[in-house]
Amino acid sequence: MDRSRRNFCLGAGAATIGAATVGAMPAAAAPSGASLRREGDPAHRWAMVVDARKCVGCQACTVACIMENDVPENSFRTIVSTYEVTEQGKAGSYMLPRLCNHCEDPPCIPVCPTGATFQRRDGIVVVDNTVCVGCAYCVQACPYDARFINHETQTADKCTFCVHRVEAGLLPACVETCVGGARIFGDLNDPDSAVATLVREENPKVLKPEQGTQPRVFYLGLDPRFQGKVDGTPTLWRPSSKTHARKEHA
Repeated sequence: MDRSRRNFCLGAGAATIGAATVGAMPAAAAPSGASLRREGDPAHRWAMVVDARKCVGCQACTVACIMENDVPENSFRTIVSTYEVTEQGKAGSYMLPRLCNHCEDPPCIPVCPTGATFQRRDGIVVVDNTVCVGCAYCVQACPYDARFINHETQTADKCTFCVHRVEAGLLPACVETCVGGARIFGDLNDPDSAVATLVREENPKVLKPEQGTQPRVFYLGLDPRFQGKVDGTPTLWRPSSKTHARKEHA
């Protein structure tokens, strides 16, 4: 059992096994720009460390996320953006895994007019699509280009850290399938977890620190040239109709 899985399983024992979907909140009860945390266990603060040095750009994480969360065609909740770079006259590539940063101070929440986007007490930022009206304010507010309007549901969509798996004591699908062990998930509130140890000892970086959002996705080995490059990133691979055809026949 790898370190991420071992530490997560130890830390998730107190997590409550829950449903795969976020419980609905009546629209009438959702104040404009609601920021009050609800749901989730406040004893935990879930986070992810991405080791960019280990990412090989295989996109297993992207495909696993599509399969697990029924992500519609031409959209993604997580992806590895691949950059073409040239160093000392030699061409190469740089891999930047991307997903919702589940910020401590998420800018997507105060702009939501219905309270559909909210932060759980365990820090996971989610969307209640029974309340979302698809206005896309949150999509525009996210500095990490990590949200989209689901063209099938016409509501905002994004990474949830696979909250339904986390509540069942499992790792997010992208972590479970990462062949290089580049994604490590766990509880920041557990000082002995792999995530807490790496954040404490390895001085990881975050994307766009100047935004002041306090992301809870941290990066090891992040090239400073790419620390702020998440808008309109060029990729050599994107989800295709073939990917979704495999999902439908799985």
